[in-house]
Amino acid sequence: MSVNAIAVNPKNPARFIAVELPQPVAQDYDLLVEVKAVSVNPVDTKVHKGVQKSGLDAPKVLGWDASGIVKSVGSAVKNFKAGDEVWYAGDITRSGSNATEQLIDSRIVSVKPQSLNWAQAAAMPLTTLTAWEALFEHLNIQDAAADKTLLIIGGAGGVGSLAIPFASLRSKVKVIATASRPESAQWCLDRGADLTVNYKDLKGELAKHDIRQVDFILCLNDTDGHWEAIADLIAPMGHICTIVENEHPLDMNKLKLKSAALHWELMYTRSMFTTPDIAEQGKILKQVAALVDEGKVQTTLSETLHGLTVESIEAAHARVLDGHMQGKVVVAF
Repeated sequence: MSVNAIAVNPKNPARFIAVELPQPVAQDYDLLVEVKAVSVNPVDTKVHKGVQKSGLDAPKVLGWDASGIVKSVGSAVKNFKAGDEVWYAGDITRSGSNATEQLIDSRIVSVKPQSLNWAQAAAMPLTTLTAWEALFEHLNIQDAAADKTLLIIGGAGGVGSLAIPFASLRSKVKVIATASRPESAQWCLDRGADLTVNYKDLKGELAKHDIRQVDFILCLNDTDGHWEAIADLIAPMGHICTIVENEHPLDMNKLKLKSAALHWELMYTRSMFTTPDIAEQGKILKQVAALVDEGKVQTTLSETLHGLTVESIEAAHARVLDGHMQGKVVVAF
């Protein structure tokens, strides 16, 4: 038996090709999952861009968000069985989810929300973990008082669309989200933002609301471009978390004067280094699945493409690269 997948073409890394891969076998903590839907994230396009520069010796399967059905389990797995319906964000060091079957570490997996279909579920895991870890492990906004403020730069994107309701549900802080278009602003308000501002002039926009500084900043877009405003706006003793790598050195002098902290969030750290708390990701997904089924958190799915084909994967990548998406694009198959 073999697995069908869409992979980066080693002969022309700018394009994708359909490939057949050997049937994988679940070992140790692995689950073998029959994938039903995948979402495409900025990380997919960044990895694709990277391999176009570096080249490939063999086809590379991308994809790090999925929902599907467990087919078999490894010898160390105790909390899953064949037939379980699951969702997960994956491990960037392993073969991706743009395939009919995939191996995934059970510790970073949860049973999916019962109230969501495959596409609705696949839209959420990576952004769920990124938002949750940034807010509650790095910024620790759950401990902040009601007079504190959180600025989310990139509120209508995949991560922002979950960071807003998470912050609203599990903290007392005032949530301010950036959005440049009326429909994006409404998207953020619908998810629980207290205020939206245009990111093109952060300081000026906030000043209109008599806001000169904020206690927490979650940067989900263009760290380089927003850095000067971030450094000016962060309050003394404040906390900044960014998920976007910088291309140029960041001037830390203003942060030092303010004793402000800068945190980096990479959702793959736990799986990449098999950290002692790797199972936290499965626990987070389980908590969020419950919030979804209770009607407290919505799926961030905004568009569904159909069929595991070169055309659907390339179309999904194009949507992400456009840079103006609300929510997430998913390929169901």
